[in-house]
Amino acid sequence: MPRLPGKPLRLGVIGFGGVARVVAEQAETASGGRIVLSGILTRPLVDNPTAVPMTTDLDAFLATAPDLVAECAGHRAVVEFGPAILRRGIDLIVISIGSLADAALETALREAAVAGGARLIFSAGAIGGIDALAAAKLAGLSSVKYRSRKPPLAWHGTPAEQLLDLAKLTDATVFYRGSAREAALRYPQNANVAATIALAGLGFEKTEVEMIADPAAAGNTHELDVEGVAGSFSVRLIGNPMPDNPKTSALTAYSVLRAVLNDVLPVVL
Repeated sequence: MPRLPGKPLRLGVIGFGGVARVVAEQAETASGGRIVLSGILTRPLVDNPTAVPMTTDLDAFLATAPDLVAECAGHRAVVEFGPAILRRGIDLIVISIGSLADAALETALREAAVAGGARLIFSAGAIGGIDALAAAKLAGLSSVKYRSRKPPLAWHGTPAEQLLDLAKLTDATVFYRGSAREAALRYPQNANVAATIALAGLGFEKTEVEMIADPAAAGNTHELDVEGVAGSFSVRLIGNPMPDNPKTSALTAYSVLRAVLNDVLPVVL
């Protein structure tokens, strides 16, 4: 959505968990006043330490006139709010990228962005090297492999519990091997990185994914191996978890914040 020169960007945030709080609490200061928080959309309502409106209603949220919206609330929020926001001509940063494993939703979001003249922006989240992967895609890719390696109990609450005795595991064990699409659909709380890699590279069907429960893992570990015409590279990143959500890497929150800041800062990297 076009803004007047010198006018601060109005940022709306969906959700108010750990990731959303980092964005909401730090965007204005980190941008040097180039960003103002316009409103928060969250269900259910929670304690609001900010001075901006908080609502459960999309229309009331959009009435705060955001120029850019950052989704930090999960797959359901992308389904429920994403297309409507984009059709209104409002740029949308999506963190719950695993939701796009639903091909119909991906199509709906892309079509809404075109219809509204808005941008659908994917946050890199907990993985590094997405810029290199997207560049290598332009030259031609032959192989993209992603491994998610976590301590066994980090897989608590996922289908891995039906496959392994997580509490008694003593050796690293691969419990999933398949496509990024299937990974994102079967493990929606853990496969946003797989989906991000798929969209930046070979797509959901051709991106190979492994999920590993490893008692020796130092933390949530992401491993990416890429081969293509422009060369090959590997990324290994161990993310520290957010204090209030061990399933989410702290880097995820700052990846969203960086995407927001890139919309207003005079120098962008």
